[in-house]
Amino acid sequence: MLKQTTLRGSFSLFGKGLHTGLQLTVTFNPAPENFGYKIKRIDLEGEPVIEAIAENVAETSRGTVVAKGEARCSTIEHGMAALYAMGIDNCLITVNGPEFPILDGSAKQYVENIKRVGIEEQNAPKDFYVIKKKIEVRDETSDSSIIILPDDQFSITAMISFDSQFLSSQFATLDDMADFETEIASARTFVFVREIEPLLKAGLIKGGDLDNAIVIYERQIPQESLDKLADYMNVEHKDATKLGYINDKPLVWYNEPARHKLLDIIGDMALIGRPIKGRIIATRPGHTINNKFARQIRREIRAHEVQAPNYDCNEAPLMDVNRIRELLPHRYPMQLVDKVIAIGANSIVAIKNVTTNEPFFQGHFPQEPVMPGVLQIEAMAQAGGLLVLNSVEEPERWSTYFLKIDGVKFRQKVVPGDTLIFKVELLAPLRHGISSMKGFAFVGEKVVCEATFTAQIVKNK
Repeated sequence: MLKQTTLRGSFSLFGKGLHTGLQLTVTFNPAPENFGYKIKRIDLEGEPVIEAIAENVAETSRGTVVAKGEARCSTIEHGMAALYAMGIDNCLITVNGPEFPILDGSAKQYVENIKRVGIEEQNAPKDFYVIKKKIEVRDETSDSSIIILPDDQFSITAMISFDSQFLSSQFATLDDMADFETEIASARTFVFVREIEPLLKAGLIKGGDLDNAIVIYERQIPQESLDKLADYMNVEHKDATKLGYINDKPLVWYNEPARHKLLDIIGDMALIGRPIKGRIIATRPGHTINNKFARQIRREIRAHEVQAPNYDCNEAPLMDVNRIRELLPHRYPMQLVDKVIAIGANSIVAIKNVTTNEPFFQGHFPQEPVMPGVLQIEAMAQAGGLLVLNSVEEPERWSTYFLKIDGVKFRQKVVPGDTLIFKVELLAPLRHGISSMKGFAFVGEKVVCEATFTAQIVKNK
């Protein structure tokens, strides 16, 4: 089981803000388990903290802006992308102004500094949200769409298209986040010359220059107009008859703009608040549809707060009924676990196939057979017993007894033909023969019951 991570130490980056032109310092700090990403505006009274989640995004016109009350912070996507791609779950970010510094327009320096200070593993498990069905979000006005499909890991394909001879269409793919550093992190943001004047009039890109963005000049304008823009941005004059990319540094890749769009997607998906297992296919993405999609995924997570484990009936079990009988003393009619399909140091997944031949259906109830809730809890506890007894010597000499059961909830009937999937996790290490566990029972994707229980492991006389 993968564990959550944070930074091993702090690091700071300095530079001007893309939109404000202010000199800014952003510092990334270690944070405790289950903290997530939070941004603290240390320049404001009370040092307000903004939780970096999709619902707190206040603006997406030229970057991702998160806000809480009057406190705002923009251009966060490159830093967020680096944290997410490097597997950092918990980080407190402090900044002394209304945006992160733009640096060179990529995530390169963030990644370099994360590697420099190191990554520290924490005790809490990494809480993946596994995509189990196709989810699609569309924006008809921009003809943009994002689709996510089931996959074993997080991967992305981004396809971009513009009315431009230099950037008509491109795509970029990242199949493994381990390749983010070498394949995506150095991709810089980009802008068309025709967009610069409207952005300037809107009070934006005051800190933009040829060192922090790819500038694409694909529609000729009068020399006087181009010179005026160059003077405003404090860069040398260019020949207005020569179209193409205007940069001090050449393109890192021919499809660098598409790779940067992919980087932006990762940064905006970081605001989901949990790592994802699924494959994203994005067509003409931008911060607006990225945020719309991230909010949709967060709604899906709230609707399926506890996910059922994956169960493939074709795979051989880790424990069959014979191995279970070696560990548990239960026999017919009280052996309520048929097989174990996954087991780790702190969790177990077990299966109970509920058939019409179960003896309790004769009286519970003859006209409407329903599995008693107490037996569902008993089966859950047996799965927990297997988790603990699998780690001791001579397990046949030990028995497991309930001490306490709390927080029991029954959400749906269990009837003949259902396959119960139990997931039980240790809440604390086994001490003095006492074990606390949290268990869930699923039928399909639905939780049918849950409970927290404490058991004692006793050596038989």
